[in-house]
Amino acid sequence: MSARPYVQQVNFQKGFGGGEVFTAILTGALRRLGIDTRIFVGRGAGAWSALPLAGARLEPLRGPEQLPGILRGGPPCPVLFHTLAPAEVVGELRAQGHLVLAFAHMPLYGRDPRPLIPFDLVVAGSHHVIASLRAARIDRVYPQPLYGIAQLDRVGADSECLRAGSRYDWDRHKVRDRLLGALEPLWELFVPHPEFVRRQGLTLGVVSRITPIKQFPLLFSLIAPILARHPTVQVEIFGSGGYASVRDLLRALGPMRERVRFWGHQKNVVAVYRSIDFLLTGLPEKEALGLNVIEAQACGTPVLAPDAPPFDETVMHEATGLRYRDPREDGGADFERTLKLLLEGGFRLDAERAKAHLAQFSEEAFRERVRVLIETIWSGRS
Repeated sequence: MSARPYVQQVNFQKGFGGGEVFTAILTGALRRLGIDTRIFVGRGAGAWSALPLAGARLEPLRGPEQLPGILRGGPPCPVLFHTLAPAEVVGELRAQGHLVLAFAHMPLYGRDPRPLIPFDLVVAGSHHVIASLRAARIDRVYPQPLYGIAQLDRVGADSECLRAGSRYDWDRHKVRDRLLGALEPLWELFVPHPEFVRRQGLTLGVVSRITPIKQFPLLFSLIAPILARHPTVQVEIFGSGGYASVRDLLRALGPMRERVRFWGHQKNVVAVYRSIDFLLTGLPEKEALGLNVIEAQACGTPVLAPDAPPFDETVMHEATGLRYRDPREDGGADFERTLKLLLEGGFRLDAERAKAHLAQFSEEAFRERVRVLIETIWSGRS
């Protein structure tokens, strides 16, 4: 690169999820490449304090409509949106000479592709998302996925102790959630917060936000009756979600509810992964990549996932985990076959094959992909 660009990033997400973890990962890679970056975030967004962003400049704004005024008069540079902006904002930034990119954090299947059309380039984290962009006839797509790495550092995650927290992550856009969220500190005074103690048997863990894209209620509506037939299987849920998502998940867990425990969002994800035998993913098609899948494998915890994209990119079957047929296709028959295999001790993580597989999700590999992306877009402007 003849000159090092200053990369502007935009992420107005208020909650904590994979997109925010990825923003921190990308920021770290840019810093190691010697590229300065600034992240425009929403006012009042608290997720950033839990992520390692040393040296990054966070600038809170009311919304993306302020960006053209802030960047006007500055040197043209890449502006990467992790959360999308109106076409008018994108058009103004392009008119100022900036290269405006969008990162597609979710596949487009079932989603409106039109908000992505104004951008100069759309970047994605997996081949699964790239395929969805092309299926939606988005033609300016960067051809290689950036993937991600296991971002296991969380601010305040020093303690090995895992203690039960709230299962709710209130959606402040909904009146009901705002009211319940305001009342939660009162009832939490009377709710026990036990320390995690592992139970006997096979432990399957959900380590994720409980959101619609994961489809956990639908998944458990299909596999909970199967799990109920195997009394030595325990389920631990590390994550939180909106009221409706948690309510629907509780209903789906009905046949085995007494063997399921909720722990809420935990900062010490390393301790979480080491407390379970297998990570259990959600259903596949709305999932972009699954950074939790990469994190689990980096901690030596194998993964149990449907045999479909994007999990065919992230889980090496019979090496770093097992992929089973989507239970919507066979009523969960292959899931039960796989579960019996686990209960009989028929799977062991293959450390040698896992090492080669996980190399593509290493910090070095990710930084190189970022370097090539920046060099490509920068050389195209010179």
